[in-house]
Amino acid sequence: MSVSVRIDDALVEEARTAAKAEYRTVQGQIEFWAKVGRVALDNPDLPASFIAESLMAMNEPREQAEPFLPRTRKPE
Repeated sequence: MSVSVRIDDALVEEARTAAKAEYRTVQGQIEFWAKVGRVALDNPDLPASFIAESLMAMNEPREQAEPFLPRTRKPE
């Protein structure tokens, strides 16, 4: 589904700059920011950087994901 919305030119330019750095389209960047904002509002105790990194990790292809390796325990 596609919806047209008006967005401030300055925000679009900021999205364009961020999109280049993150290898996204401008539309994809604005959608990503919206998702981060929505999750941040639902989880005010989480830092925005943690939310953004978690959302990016969820979109990684499984074959590129690194397995979780627990820390080794020190001998007692």
